Order: sequence, then structure tokens, then C-alpha cells
Amino acid sequence: MSNVHVVNHPLVQHKLTLMRRKDASTNSFRRLLNELSSLMAYEVTRDVAMQDIEIETPLETMTAKVIDGKKLVFVSILRAGNGILEGMLNVVPGARVGHIGLYRDPKTLTAVEYYFKMPQDMPSRDVVIVDPMLATGNSAIAAVERLKEMNPKSIKFVCLLTCPEGVAALQKAHPDVPIYTAAIDRELNDHGYILPGLGDAGDRIFGTQ
Repeated sequence: MSNVHVVNHPLVQHKLTLMRRKDASTNSFRRLLNELSSLMAYEVTRDVAMQDIEIETPLETMTAKVIDGKKLVFVSILRAGNGILEGMLNVVPGARVGHIGLYRDPKTLTAVEYYFKMPQDMPSRDVVIVDPMLATGNSAIAAVERLKEMNPKSIKFVCLLTCPEGVAALQKAHPDVPIYTAAIDRELNDHGYILPGLGDAGDRIFGTQ
């Protein structure tokens, strides 16, 4: 699984375990997701471009490095992606935000787009797509294909959980897109859910189940 980065930091793994528990409350699940997403943001932005600026410390003038957060775009796959988005913005509050609405057809499991809104000047921006689960890979593939039409500088995909089937599907369709995840679980079931997984992330984030 080349180009797949498993974020195995102890704090990430600890919080993921707590989120997996079926008795975790909506409030607890949401809070843990926010914290875990912030931790993953550090890894995802490890190679972000920097620039030198001149500043004044209390003692003297110096040249120091900063990132241009405005060139970074977090793209949330609605609706569950919004659960990761907040934690990412805690770390890079200057980032721009895009949204892509996709729902999974219950019969074919294919992704159907219903909403798409991105910042301007996408060719000068680095994109980080966020979605809690990379299961069949259909939504991720559709999102990447749509975003490639806008010719951004780069695209990364970030999820909490994935499985061998999802990784294989996304890598086959878009081998140039790195995948960042907290865990690669065992398999998909017949309904397209990750096992052992954590259930439906959207329902658990928003308390709709």
C-alpha cells in the first residue's frame, strides 16, 4: 500500500479506540473526533510550503518562517467530513474551506453529487479532502475526480478509518493522491461498511441514529 500514511501516534490510537466503542455518546464521539482530527492535521501538514517574513521580537528584528494558510483548502465531503473539518481548522485557522455533497446510492453504492462549492483560484492551492471513512472508495474517487477538474497544486485524502478494499480502489483510480488514516481495518461487509469499524460516522457525529 504505497502512498498510504497510517498516523500511529499513541494519542491518535487512544482516541480512536474510545470512538469505536458503541456506548460512546454523541457528545463524546464528536469531541474525540475534533481532538483526533487536530492531531492528524499536524501529520498531514508536515510538508506544507513555508516562506520567510521579517518580524520584530521584543529584542530585535529577525527573519522567521510561516506557512501561508490561505493557500491551503480543506474540502469536506458532506456531511460527515464536517466532523473532521473543525479539528483541522483548529490547527490551520487561515485555511480556506470547500464542500462537496455526495450521497451513496443504496442499491449501487456509487457516489452521486448534489453540491459543490470551492474557493477561487484553485490552481494555486493545496487541497486536503476530509471524510471519516474510506470504505468502498466510490465517494473519495468521485471527489478527487471532481477536484482534479479545477487543477489544484496538490491533493491529499484524510480519513479516520479505511480498509484494504477502499485503499486499493482509491489508489487504482488516483495513484498520485496520498492517503492519511488512523487505521486500516480488516474488510468491508456486504453493505459497504468497514469491519470492525465504528458504525456510521455521520450518524454518530450528528446523533441521527
